Amino acid sequence: MINATFKLAGELISIKVEGNNLGFFDVGTGLMTTIEGLRLSKAGVLKEHPDLKDNPDWRKIAIDRLKEHMKTYNSEMEKMKYIKEELNKFGYEDLMLTRAGFRPEKFNEIK
Repeated sequence: MINATFKLAGELISIKVEGNNLGFFDVGTGLMTTIEGLRLSKAGVLKEHPDLKDNPDWRKIAIDRLKEHMKTYNSEMEKMKYIKEELNKFGYEDLMLTRAGFRPEKFNEIK
């Protein structure tokens, strides 16, 4: 299990990768959700998947595609590195990660 904390402006989020399961926790509000509970912007989804433009089930299909994409990675660390790269594109700053409950470490210190 790997937990990572990211920051965007004053918002802190924590993401947990455990096997093929993802969990998202908003530190400010205390709300936790799975991948199905993510807030998705249709414009953002269409940038990645333009074929979903006229599909009324665009949200469900996008989440299913993300789940399948995450299964292509061999380890939890590879999955977390992918999440980090995606969030960095949108201005999120990676703060730290914790592996299996051990001491937090900086992302740039991991190998």
